[in-house]
Amino acid sequence: MTGSANDPFVSAVKPLVDAMGAEMLPPEQAGPDDVVLSWEGADVVAVRLPQLADSLDRILAALERKRGKPLAELDRKAKQEVVRILEARGAFSVRHGVETVAGALGVSRFTVYNYLNREKGA
Repeated sequence: MTGSANDPFVSAVKPLVDAMGAEMLPPEQAGPDDVVLSWEGADVVAVRLPQLADSLDRILAALERKRGKPLAELDRKAKQEVVRILEARGAFSVRHGVETVAGALGVSRFTVYNYLNREKGA
């Protein structure tokens, strides 16, 4: 990698790359779907973005960490808030997103759809 882990640019972007669940690679190993980041005219690092389904799992895990307990243990109001957050982040555009979220919340798909419809009606 042109920029090493000690490179200030790599250090600066690492928290963002980690938060996205992406992976950093040497620029010369970049594939056609990877994003090569340059600094001052030189390719420094390539970023391999995660698949959308993996991103949803990461978002769900982050929400659990933030709340300090499994999402299935939240009360109804908190689950509705989680669905609102996930909708804003595009979770339901991912294939099987509703099923994945329903499983994490310990509710049925029908309940997730009800939470989504409640938001649209509000």
